[in-house]
Amino acid sequence: MKYKTPKSEDEILPNKLGLRDPEKIAEEEYRGFLKADIKFKSELDDIKTFDWNLLSSIHKTALGHLYEFAGELRQVNLSKDGFLFPSARFLPEIIIEFENNFLKPLTFGSSGYEDLILKVAPIHAELLFIHPFREGNGRTARLFADLIALKEGFDRFSFEKITEDRMSEYITAVQAAAESDYGPMTGLFRSLK
Repeated sequence: MKYKTPKSEDEILPNKLGLRDPEKIAEEEYRGFLKADIKFKSELDDIKTFDWNLLSSIHKTALGHLYEFAGELRQVNLSKDGFLFPSARFLPEIIIEFENNFLKPLTFGSSGYEDLILKVAPIHAELLFIHPFREGNGRTARLFADLIALKEGFDRFSFEKITEDRMSEYITAVQAAAESDYGPMTGLFRSLK
């Protein structure tokens, strides 16, 4: 399901490559996230801070070849299936709050997988609820979560277990973050080992 903006617009986002075929755009996005995955995994030992700059850099690395807005906060309001994401005009303040409340307290040296989940699930839920980018939020959030897991010495999360029949569970977990309820996302992450 595509995102909706207050203005009626073409479903194809303007892109640097002039692509109009959704399959070709999806291919380029996939290629970009694969490049970002390889780059940040290979630099993991040098990554000392998991902050907004890292998130923005992941997004820009993945989608910068395709979209002008890569790595930048979205400038449009978005909704999906009737759910309205936070207003674009408040995103700068929201990101500062997100960084202060979720990223700055992040420490490494977990005592086990449950500890990892209790750290990552709220970050993941909040990031997807905030929806800071125009496109690519889920993929950026999943790569960020995987990098945290790898930094802690664990394997990547098995996000492929969130199949179509579990998508409503995932969406509900994201929406629960609006009320600072991270239980649903924590439960979902327990199943991603």
